Amino acid sequence: MAVGDIVPVPGTRFEDTLESASPDLLREMIKGFAQRMMDAEVEAVCGAGYGEVSPERVNSRNGYRRREQDTRAGTVELAVPKLRQGTYYPEWLLERRRRAERALATVVATSYLLGVSTRRVEKLAESPGVTKLSKSQVSVMAAELDDMVTSFRSRPLDAGPYTFVWTGALTQKVREGGRTVNVHALIATGVNADGKREILGLDVASSEDGAGWLAFLRGLAARGLSGVQLVTSDCHHGLRDAIAAVLPGASWQRCRAHYSRNLATRVPKSAQPWVSTLVRTIFEQPDAASVRAQHAQVVTALEAKFPAAAEHLDEARDDILAFTAFPREIWRQVWSNNPQERLNKEIRRRTDVVGIFPNRDAIIRLVGAVLAEQNDEWTEARRYMGPEVLAASGKTATPQKELYSKPQLSEKKNNPRAASYASW
Repeated sequence: MAVGDIVPVPGTRFEDTLESASPDLLREMIKGFAQRMMDAEVEAVCGAGYGEVSPERVNSRNGYRRREQDTRAGTVELAVPKLRQGTYYPEWLLERRRRAERALATVVATSYLLGVSTRRVEKLAESPGVTKLSKSQVSVMAAELDDMVTSFRSRPLDAGPYTFVWTGALTQKVREGGRTVNVHALIATGVNADGKREILGLDVASSEDGAGWLAFLRGLAARGLSGVQLVTSDCHHGLRDAIAAVLPGASWQRCRAHYSRNLATRVPKSAQPWVSTLVRTIFEQPDAASVRAQHAQVVTALEAKFPAAAEHLDEARDDILAFTAFPREIWRQVWSNNPQERLNKEIRRRTDVVGIFPNRDAIIRLVGAVLAEQNDEWTEARRYMGPEVLAASGKTATPQKELYSKPQLSEKKNNPRAASYASW
């Protein structure tokens, strides 16, 4: 097969057609080009063309395996030829995979080579085509990915101030000392001065205690994290103290979604829908003063039937209403940890394939590659917050305790507006 049969000859007509081509046409061109490349390589391996009778033939085809390949024109499905003797997988297809997919391949292959995989992992190792990888190939790919992830994790955070930050932790299983233990991948994202989201950092800690969060936030601060006004997260142990120690002046917003689920455990199951609806009314108010007034009314309504839940909600007021110190336009973006949860869902889609990681480096390699890809997509995406809102938010926020004094439950009993809520 001649080179001209595989690679189209550039020209004015070809370039004009390419510029005006639809994505479907481009995908078909890429698919056809890739298929002819694989056919040419298989012919060289077999010593003869498809269906050709030749004394020089040393191997023959044995069907195809379907593989999807991500390209800039979209995802194309390729038919990778199979051989009757040995295996074939195009090296250029493996090398051009997206970083996260290559990281997944190296993690699965490393688990397989270290003898810590199960039958499930062995089958998964075949799906991305890693059965042909040797130990040296795995080492080369892992070294390249490790360098990329290390550079990504240690890059300076010079796009600040990062007014808003979201943090979260993902539990992962890893083999250490001959046994399987749980570790926590600590992740932080933020909004930079341009209003775009950015992955700030990744680290793996043995637990979610104060020491782990303190070391993680200190590492971010050393790289340039500054100007933080609000940190949104779930109620992780020690995180609030770590924020106060490393990010002075920053408030902590407890995720409203997580808190609502926590509060629901304080009441009988039959009353949980009513309590959840009652709590949602707090966040549906048009301004900060109305939010605070509604919170007081809900506490009073709960006290009549569920005093333990009322006390819990009353004590959590400063934590779940920290968002009211910022412009109304961004309340939905900062009062919960949903942006972080969506990112965690994408990470788990990759890490669940592995199951148990062979070591902590493998966790950082795979999760770091996923985060690096996501960060690149956010860089090219539209702004997450407008510059005007960020400018208003960047001003020193009035501490919540100065905005209103914390009333006692006995004072709320005298509020006549709460009577209607108690009858819900």
